[in-house]
Amino acid sequence: MTAWITATFRTPVAPRGGALAGLHAHDLAAPLIGPCLVAGGIDAEQVDELILSNVLGEGGNPARLTALAAGLPERVAGLTIDRQCAGGLDAILLAAALVNSGQAEAVLAGGAESYSRRPLRLRTDPAGGAPVAYDQARFTPWPDRDPDMAEAAAALADRLGISRAEQEAWAVASHAKALAARERLRPEIIPLAGLDHDAFTRRLTAATAARAGSVAGSITAATAAVAADGAALCLVVSDRLMRKAPRGLRILGGVTLGARPEEPGLAPVPAIAACLEKAGAKTDQIAQAEIMEAYAVQAMACVSGAGLDPARVNPNGGALARGHPVGASGAILATRLFHDLSGGIGLAAIAAAGGIGSALLLQG
Repeated sequence: MTAWITATFRTPVAPRGGALAGLHAHDLAAPLIGPCLVAGGIDAEQVDELILSNVLGEGGNPARLTALAAGLPERVAGLTIDRQCAGGLDAILLAAALVNSGQAEAVLAGGAESYSRRPLRLRTDPAGGAPVAYDQARFTPWPDRDPDMAEAAAALADRLGISRAEQEAWAVASHAKALAARERLRPEIIPLAGLDHDAFTRRLTAATAARAGSVAGSITAATAAVAADGAALCLVVSDRLMRKAPRGLRILGGVTLGARPEEPGLAPVPAIAACLEKAGAKTDQIAQAEIMEAYAVQAMACVSGAGLDPARVNPNGGALARGHPVGASGAILATRLFHDLSGGIGLAAIAAAGGIGSALLLQG
């Protein structure tokens, strides 16, 4: 069987503490399910599973909460995954695997993240001492190979000789493209909490970017994606159900690979290469690429390392202009491709902490 995406929608993305701050992960994701089913031409009774990426939530099983909140049949158990930033894309790859293997015919897959509602984290002391607060989980067993993400991005910029000014230029262009595309983005966005567009997108100028304070080395607040709230879901279906849909993109393939943990920003490069090889495709066949912009330097390094045409990358802006709802960001890339791609091959790729890269190929 062949897996297809026949519908996909997302919420607006808002910085933490903003318009979506009062919503939990399931509150963000559930309103997307009805529009996906209507656009895909199926009803709730035909849904076999819901796979939801969530990184910062309260635990439990947010996918199950989402399924119940959206009125899906109670037999839809819901599967929550956490592969950090790559999770939203990996949820789609898991859905495709279920469909390709004949285990399911209709799977809702994506991610939801409420950075605003994330719990405080405390590490208990087995000796009975006071709990210690922490922010970033461990991503490797070795402290010297487990860098802070911003510091890793700064080290990557230094190693590749990508200047602060070059990173700022990328960020300015991301915002400019997103502002110019605001009306074109509306069909993919389901308004929520009175918001119908990405709240962070602004008229970032070179002068404003130059004034931004350093986060780590050449990485600044202007060249790092803001922590955010948001969700995105795709409807992944079989050939049979695809024939009932007005439109569909074929999932040509996808790959998730581990790479050097201390340099997570470059992890998508081998994943992209493996994904293209597996599908028998070449970089010059890619009509559009949606590459995650957790940091400007990370996106720039992946575009160069994978040999992509910069003119075909993030044509309507990227995460620097949206924000980064961690578990949902990969699914947002797929949503962007679905709504833009009118023919040819589309690529979505994202890096994750611990040195993980995921890539997905869609065909229009």
